[in-house]
Amino acid sequence: MYILASTQASNFVSGVDRAFLLILGISFFFLIALTIVMIYFIYKYNRKRNPKATQIKGSTSLEIIWTVIPTILVLIMFYYGWAGWKPMKTAPDDSFNITVVGRMWNFTFEYENGKKTDTLFIPKDKPIKLNLKALDVIHSVYIPAFRVKEDVVPGREKFMWFIPQKEGIYELFCTEYCGLQHSYMYNWVKVMPEEDFIKWYVDTTKRAPVAVDSPSASGKRIMTNIGCLACHSLDGSKLVGPSFKGIYGHEVTVKTGGEERTITVDDEYIKRSIYDPNADIVDGFNKGLMLSYQGQLTDVEVEQIIEYLKTLK
Repeated sequence: MYILASTQASNFVSGVDRAFLLILGISFFFLIALTIVMIYFIYKYNRKRNPKATQIKGSTSLEIIWTVIPTILVLIMFYYGWAGWKPMKTAPDDSFNITVVGRMWNFTFEYENGKKTDTLFIPKDKPIKLNLKALDVIHSVYIPAFRVKEDVVPGREKFMWFIPQKEGIYELFCTEYCGLQHSYMYNWVKVMPEEDFIKWYVDTTKRAPVAVDSPSASGKRIMTNIGCLACHSLDGSKLVGPSFKGIYGHEVTVKTGGEERTITVDDEYIKRSIYDPNADIVDGFNKGLMLSYQGQLTDVEVEQIIEYLKTLK
């Protein structure tokens, strides 16, 4: 694995960096200049050199200078900032569309051919449009090397686009504090040559007749990818939700429709908890913290998750 920090990783790098360096340069200039003037005044007008204070009348010329010049500088900074931001708001019609699904606490990348990954695979030198979708709270997708960032807001259609210009692996993470395991929302972007990406993309439409991993191993991978382990521990410790350790076959006290009852954790209970997590609330935990995975997981994937839970003695 390698990480690139190239200044030209995307088509937006030059515009954003130009605005940033201009504002930074102006800020440093005035910081240094004003500091020098302050030190000079302290030296020149100290009590020994100027024992008697002198009243100085206002100067119209100075008032005009320090009003006009900052106004011009602010307008220049605004122009460069606007020029770097404006192209980000209109994606090309031929952009390659990928849906980014944010939920507590992970990102999933869904391709138009049905492939779902926890790493963003994209082709080099092609416009990429990320359609952003939040299932619970506000998240924010940020790819520092590409100089792009956009909030992911529940119930709103949001997007971001860019053209990756350098092959390599880059960081992608959430920059909107979204709860206890916010720092778990850390992913990678892999920029590939177009030929390699096409091969990878076409391969994702195929279904291998024989599974490479055992059902339990596949279940663990699925749970890791969709963020289950951010809320449920494997060692018996209490997090947002009940621990998975020894849960299968164990009796638990739950509230169903406001009534308390004791049930045994079996296949049906786990499946119901995944598809309708608010149906049975385990005693000591709160309702509404987990959203349904209906439509996000297939029955086969749920069966693999169950097989993995059976191994956690």
